Amino acid sequence: MSSIARFFTSRWGPIITGAMVGILAPILVKLGNPGNMGICVVCFNRDIAGALGLHRAGVVQYIRPEIIGFVVGSLVAALIFREFKPRTGSAPVVRFFLGVFSVIGALVFLGCPWRAYLRLSGGDWNAIPGILGLLAGIGLGIVFLKMGFSLSRNRTAPKAVGWALPIFMVILFLLLVFRVDFSGNSTGPIFFSKSGPGSMHAHLLISLCVGLFIGFLAQRSRFCTVGAVRDVILLRDAHLLNGVIALIIAAVATNLVLGQFKAGFQNQPVAHTNFVWNFMGMVLAGLAFTLAGGCPGRQLFLSGEGDGDAAVFVLGMIVGAGFSHNFNAASSPNGPAAFGPIMVIVGLAICIIIGLTMRETAKK
Repeated sequence: MSSIARFFTSRWGPIITGAMVGILAPILVKLGNPGNMGICVVCFNRDIAGALGLHRAGVVQYIRPEIIGFVVGSLVAALIFREFKPRTGSAPVVRFFLGVFSVIGALVFLGCPWRAYLRLSGGDWNAIPGILGLLAGIGLGIVFLKMGFSLSRNRTAPKAVGWALPIFMVILFLLLVFRVDFSGNSTGPIFFSKSGPGSMHAHLLISLCVGLFIGFLAQRSRFCTVGAVRDVILLRDAHLLNGVIALIIAAVATNLVLGQFKAGFQNQPVAHTNFVWNFMGMVLAGLAFTLAGGCPGRQLFLSGEGDGDAAVFVLGMIVGAGFSHNFNAASSPNGPAAFGPIMVIVGLAICIIIGLTMRETAKK
């Protein structure tokens, strides 16, 4: 067991995880998931928010089994390797709002960091300004880290705290399987899209198994698309970055084999061509993810380990997704929504204030 643990924490762990994501995500597209959206943590949380009635955008409502699998797969790995450690207490309210603003920015771009790389790997050149914005947002976050930004240390918590989000995910799975009708007249909740991206999905069990597998691998390898860039800049350590590179290479190869690589800016699936707001949306997302300590996938994996603070961030993402659609801030293939740019600017201002004010000073 110890040899397996050492292998996944070696340089091969993130590479294998990234390669598996790069292979499995395009396969999920082939099996029914939306184009260039085999896996998108933000978009899938947005679909879950819609399924729970937190927004009423009828084309993006579905309980995504991949998200459930990420948390439960991470939980299984943490239990097997004795890394399930319930903990909490590190600025939960701030983390919640960082989760909200990260999703607002990502939905202006239309994708999380994972989907940005998967869009690029499918030939969607609109992902390029998004990735540049992500790098800029991470860079801004690193400036605050160097200035002493900290959400403080968490502390050991009762076991119930660590089990809260995994149990919530199990409840979501039951709602998905049995499609419970709480209203008695088939009007929801729970809501399921009949058209649009929310109606496009691979078979439930296939999606769940992919999520469980990736969740298990990512918990062991500490895979993180935001931490990869942060560590290169702060520590000159490319350990996690190797996983991102493996993801892109594997996804390009898989898309070519499956005939899903279509290069260009126009007519890309669930994407728009506004360079400025593709960039700015991901600046906000990258900054929020960096201040919170990891990309949206990493927050799910930490939640599976019992991290209550990460669970609060995840809940912030779900609420933020509902907020984005209810307040006309989420983009569509036609471009940014009416209030998307305003919300990005407001989000950036608030995240910068958080970065400037939440700093630890050296003890004398």
